[in-house]
Amino acid sequence: MNDLSPIGHNRPPSPIEATIAQFDGVICEAQNWADGEPVTDEAGMKAVDNVLKQFKTYKSALAAAAKEQTDPLHKAWKAEVAAVKVYTDDADMMQTALVAVVAPFKAKLAAEKADADRKAQAEAWEATRKAREAAAAVNTADIEQQRAAAAAMAEAEAKQRAANAAAKDTVKGMRTVTHYELQDDRAALHWIAANDKPAMADFIAEYVRRNHKAKTIAGVRVWETKEAF
Repeated sequence: MNDLSPIGHNRPPSPIEATIAQFDGVICEAQNWADGEPVTDEAGMKAVDNVLKQFKTYKSALAAAAKEQTDPLHKAWKAEVAAVKVYTDDADMMQTALVAVVAPFKAKLAAEKADADRKAQAEAWEATRKAREAAAAVNTADIEQQRAAAAAMAEAEAKQRAANAAAKDTVKGMRTVTHYELQDDRAALHWIAANDKPAMADFIAEYVRRNHKAKTIAGVRVWETKEAF
């Protein structure tokens, strides 16, 4: 007779499978009670409490089994992450060093280009202004004046094109970084309260959640109830 059992059928159960099998009765009992119908008498309450007590033991055993089952893989993963991190950290440090090598010169060059760009734009606009004034004052009956005004306008437009082209020649590998400094926390708090009420509400709610047991906070009511667990 041929053995039609699947390959691997005789492997030992995993820690999770073994734990589930060990607590099969508790799991079934819990499922029987968790049918959506609340208990209506003390006997039922005690029965559910007994199942709940065993079920908490099952959950603890399940957590231990999960750790046993996943720990070798987790340790192997951490070992691989640590092994790879040696190279990624070194690559990060090397990149940081390369950036630091060129950063001072790039900053100097970018400042020089920005200054040159401002001057070129100012000169182009000044040339344009003068050309327009000359064109407005030209005697249309004087061909030489018309030619001179047209030549001045053409030169001004050429300067503007050159200035615009130079402005596009930026230093590569530079980025704009925005910095900030909190100088007056009271003023900032008042601004947030006036201009971003949802953010203020979120902050207040989180502060109350973290501190309502330890502090008496104005505007906050604190009370206790008994709940099943």
